[in-house]
Amino acid sequence: MRFLFPTRLINNSSLGLLRSPRTAAPIRSLWFRSKSPVFRSATNPIMAAAAFSSSLSIPPNSEEALPGKLWIKFNRECLFSIYSPFAVCLAAGNLKIDTFRQYIAQDVHFLKAFAHAYELAAECADDDDDKLAISDLRKSVMEELKMHNSFVQDWDLDINKEVSVNSATLRYTEFLLATASGKVEGCKAPGMLDTPFEKTKVAAYTLGAVTPCMRLYAFLGKEFGALLDLSNVNHPYKKWIDNYCSDAFQASAKQTEDLLEKLSVSMTGEELDIIEKLYQQAMKLEVEFFHAQPLLQPTIVPLVKNHSKDDLVIFSDFDLTCTVVDSSAILAEIAIVTAPKDEQSRSGQQIHRMLSSDLKNTWNLLSKQYTEHYEECIENILNKEKADKFDYEGLCKALEQLSDFEKEANNRVIESGVLKGLNLEDIKRAGERLILQDGCINVFQKILKTENLNAELHVLSYCWCGDLIRAAFCAGGVDSVEVHANEFTFEESISTGEIERKVESPINKAQQFKSILQNRKDENEKKSLLSVYIGDSVGDLLCLLEADIGIVVSSSSSLRRVGSHFGVSFVPLFSGIVQKQKQHTEEESSSTWKGLSGTLYTVSSWAEIHSFALGWD
Repeated sequence: MRFLFPTRLINNSSLGLLRSPRTAAPIRSLWFRSKSPVFRSATNPIMAAAAFSSSLSIPPNSEEALPGKLWIKFNRECLFSIYSPFAVCLAAGNLKIDTFRQYIAQDVHFLKAFAHAYELAAECADDDDDKLAISDLRKSVMEELKMHNSFVQDWDLDINKEVSVNSATLRYTEFLLATASGKVEGCKAPGMLDTPFEKTKVAAYTLGAVTPCMRLYAFLGKEFGALLDLSNVNHPYKKWIDNYCSDAFQASAKQTEDLLEKLSVSMTGEELDIIEKLYQQAMKLEVEFFHAQPLLQPTIVPLVKNHSKDDLVIFSDFDLTCTVVDSSAILAEIAIVTAPKDEQSRSGQQIHRMLSSDLKNTWNLLSKQYTEHYEECIENILNKEKADKFDYEGLCKALEQLSDFEKEANNRVIESGVLKGLNLEDIKRAGERLILQDGCINVFQKILKTENLNAELHVLSYCWCGDLIRAAFCAGGVDSVEVHANEFTFEESISTGEIERKVESPINKAQQFKSILQNRKDENEKKSLLSVYIGDSVGDLLCLLEADIGIVVSSSSSLRRVGSHFGVSFVPLFSGIVQKQKQHTEEESSSTWKGLSGTLYTVSSWAEIHSFALGWD
């Protein structure tokens, strides 16, 4: 169990406040009754920014500026774009030429509308510098059109005769031109924009609609460019990638953002809300545009679509993989808050409990012991000779030491009596109000609701109380998740302080993992089976490696240090997907993914897992 005790989590002035170990942000008590919804997800934008930047690059503008905030807020749409089958195939260099021709033809139509929108925006700007800046941005679009025209000439394509505008392109261009014409909800009709100031708002709204496109393409260019093999000059779309990762295009995207910030600085809250809605709508239209491109080839993404005929078994850790706060902290808070305050209040209780002050001091001691001994254990593991290649057997042997440590730590907790006297209903209410990582529950819900998908969901956790986990998922409408965790023992719904130990070490987790998979194989011998494990800590390392696809979300530093010490490679998921796509052919089967490869895939968030596994909604 990874202890995160109240000494770090409970505000000194009030036991009703917790502090998230990742964000240091106050979190309202997770188990007291409240009028707020019983199920919530973490949506802290600062946390999202930190997570997003850990895997995929963040634009260089300030997070305090409006464009930066909006880019972070709508990064989910960005992920749906970059994980689209079209984008993955383009980055891999094996996108069918016919598909790229179709895309270029659609983009030419779009860029013409884009340039016209800039032209209309310049007419609305009342500042000469702003007019000049918008004019410069329009010139960069015209240069982009020249590049597209060169593709058209190279392939002898007459876009006016051979390709009609598809519905996704049409929706996007109509949106852009309507915005640039002042046809925006909450804005006066175009003919009623009498003052220069009112017209300037239209210029700002137009920038709000075009900025997402510029930033998204700059982002895609950087990501694709970073994956280009410099030794391979035959990548068919290198010219396209080079354009969008060039300094000139990156500067143009930044200039667009700077101008949006300048034009919006004097706007009211309501007007800024309009810009936000326009920005979000543009991002959604970008996603539609990418997914509307016709593909006539097998693709790695989305995962469930390519494995709809297989048995899919998805595993996840719980604490800090699915949650924002470790469950030990929640159970600690319940114990301390509900413990008797004095001898008088303790008399007559069903189970003898220590006083609240004594209990808090005991938690402090246990927390200190756990932290110190855990760090010593990790350092002892790392003191052994570093492997020069993936060494699974050596890792298993090393983690036996950590397993012994975890069992001893649980012994101390049970012997201390700190878990005595907790009411089962309090635990369930805590689970119902538990804050989960943003997007986690959406992934589970969609997997379970996807038709014709033979999928199982399992949660493997060190958590002391499986009832807490089950309550959390039931509150989110995901009550068919199989939970494999330790369990409190109860007498008339009051905990005895004992734990029924089922999963308390990395070795236990790996044993449970393999047992579940073997049972599934025995039930469906003729079907192929694909396993996915999602985790974040050293305790998940063996399961992550055993799974066909091991996904590390917001990992601890100790996970990376221990994994790397035994030759484990940590690869950003998108990079790994592109490499897999390069190898993907018509004959390729589910054997694309294999466990014990020594490679784990890192992601920034559950939204990235959603984009990879499930694709666009």
